[in-house]
Amino acid sequence: MYRVLIRDNMAPVARQLLEATGRIEVVVDNDKATGTPEKLVQSLNAFDGIAIRSGTRIPAEVLDQVRRLRVIGRAGVGVDNIDVEAATRKGIVVMNAPGGNTITTAEHTIALLLSLARNLPQGTAGLKAGLWEKKNLTGVELTGKTLGIVGLGHVGRVVASLAQGLRMKVIASDPFVSPEAAQALQVELLPTDDLYARADIISLHVPRLKETFNMINAESLARMKPGVRIINCSRGEVVDLAQLYAALESGHVAGAALDVFPVEPPDAALPILHHPRVIFTPHLGASTEEAQVKVAEMIARQMAAYLINDVIVHAVNFPSVSREVMARIRPYLELGEKMGALMGQLVDRVYDLTLTYAGDVAELETRPLTHAILKGFLGVFTDKPVNYVNARSIAKEKGIGVKESLSKDRGDYTGTIRLRLEGFEGGPRQIWGTIFSEKHPRIVRLGDIYLDAIPEGSMIIIQNVDRPGVIGNVGATLGRHQINIGRFQLGRRGDRATCMVTIDTPAGDEVIEDIRALPNMLSVQQVHLGTRVQSS
Repeated sequence: MYRVLIRDNMAPVARQLLEATGRIEVVVDNDKATGTPEKLVQSLNAFDGIAIRSGTRIPAEVLDQVRRLRVIGRAGVGVDNIDVEAATRKGIVVMNAPGGNTITTAEHTIALLLSLARNLPQGTAGLKAGLWEKKNLTGVELTGKTLGIVGLGHVGRVVASLAQGLRMKVIASDPFVSPEAAQALQVELLPTDDLYARADIISLHVPRLKETFNMINAESLARMKPGVRIINCSRGEVVDLAQLYAALESGHVAGAALDVFPVEPPDAALPILHHPRVIFTPHLGASTEEAQVKVAEMIARQMAAYLINDVIVHAVNFPSVSREVMARIRPYLELGEKMGALMGQLVDRVYDLTLTYAGDVAELETRPLTHAILKGFLGVFTDKPVNYVNARSIAKEKGIGVKESLSKDRGDYTGTIRLRLEGFEGGPRQIWGTIFSEKHPRIVRLGDIYLDAIPEGSMIIIQNVDRPGVIGNVGATLGRHQINIGRFQLGRRGDRATCMVTIDTPAGDEVIEDIRALPNMLSVQQVHLGTRVQSS
């Protein structure tokens, strides 16, 4: 009999479905006091699985001590409250329920859109205070207005469809969605600055990334139309609240609706919380009965399938394959994901991919390998979990063509994975990888140059003219910045060379700029490939 712990007031359907299998015993514990790391370690050593929402945090200090736990089920999309890397190290599958709250979040966006346009919260508050402020609460019609959606992912697409039902014109900005994919949605795809200049109302649906942190700031607000209204149901960190408040005070921004905040709950003293033209909800985007039931049902079915039948669905750290197949392809999954991540960090927009599985690799189950490559490639562009199940569908939504082929060609290696970016001219357009001694991943070709590189940690990718002094100059520059070189992996062809330099600590922007300024440099880029590969 398997045992599963359910926390965070999850919908009862989760317990019902798990117990209905007849092979899973369920314990429900909603006590916050038992959610401390110390208590969780004691609890989880008696369970095979735990199902949680956002209220329970499972950090590395807990996962490093558990012995029995096999699966963590997150009833929702975000897994920020779970240390996924630590779980992976322990062989614990982390599952989520993607798409379970897409409709709910999109509908909440539309609710805020209507409320913002017609001052509904202000009118309600006024009447409750004994006021009749009809003249002061004149709204605007939405019909014919232009809605600008920043981030055309799952939620953004549903918002677009619903807004079109309100007879609004919808434009969107998303660097990783192709014009053809947007056209299929009857949405005009624009650069972000053009969207700012044209939209009457802007709705944000972007992930939390370095590039999106405080993307709504004084500079971006100044590029927007006077009288613009802004809605944020994505991540609180994408809006600089102080600068939004200043734009509201000046009258440049007519109003805003916020469901999320950089710190939740927000400080009650924040000036924007008291602005009369801003409306708020306490992170209710996914909070409907239907959504909570849906994600609870999804995660219960997925956990049961894994515990009873070894079937992995919607995992954020494992492919959806049986254990037997996993044992054979695991080294290639890691290799493929790192190859995808490396190439994704070298490009700045969508490109079609051609994948060739050659030699012995062609005899394996290659479909999970394609998903692993896409997982690494797409993971560069989003903070939401991209897993082996949904990677291909996300690629399709973004208009990325994926061509796969099998080859008997072994060349100098028993088997290789070969990834090629179609139409990319700004740097190395292909990468080859293989496995040494059945377990050690290697990059054996980048662009047109062959080399032998271990894909791990932080790496500086250098293309240079093959002249004396390059290696010494790079080493001296890194040494001046107190950065130690773990490996210096070099390949040459004609008068060109490629260096993949593994460094012990990430290099700052000033370090990369110093290297670019050295003689004979053609390009210098830094990539991060996660936990180092054990090469003993």
